Amino acid sequence: MAFRGPRVWLWRWRRNPLKRGADVLEAWVVLGAWVLTALAGVLAGLAVTWSVEHELARERAEWRPVAAHLTEQAPGTSDASSETSSGERVWAEVRWLTADGSAHTGQVRVPPGSTFGAPVTVWTDPEGRLVTKPATESQARLRAALIGGLIGVSAGGVPFVCGRVVCGRLERRRMERWDAEWALLGPLWGRTTG
Repeated sequence: MAFRGPRVWLWRWRRNPLKRGADVLEAWVVLGAWVLTALAGVLAGLAVTWSVEHELARERAEWRPVAAHLTEQAPGTSDASSETSSGERVWAEVRWLTADGSAHTGQVRVPPGSTFGAPVTVWTDPEGRLVTKPATESQARLRAALIGGLIGVSAGGVPFVCGRVVCGRLERRRMERWDAEWALLGPLWGRTTG
């Protein structure tokens, strides 16, 4: 086991006569990349989480259930036991009235074999268009947290990857300089291998 010595905090910024300018630059690039990664990830994640929660709350407030009626017999046969066990639904056309009294039609999923005129609850937006049932508060929190987390990780990945690319280029340049210096000084040391 090799002796490493005591751990030195902030070693990248300590004075050292052997430290090159590229080492200092790399230290600042690493620090900047980590700070930007943390800030971008947290800020983007929080902003998106808030935005999604706000949008889903607006949907809950504006979207309303409306009683609609089938305008045709739904395809299939109405078998109560298969409907409850499999949850199968088919598309059928329904008609509903909006608050201003105008009639609208659209396609919704209903149990197979539903009869003409059967009542169906549909959800509509303020313009009377069909929409899905809005998310509950707990579903909205979970959805917002998942989307915010995904966006936060994605946004944080951009400065992290950029920092890794810059550090890789600095390392490549450092190795090229070492090769050039070794080509000049290596033969002066005596016999070389290769």
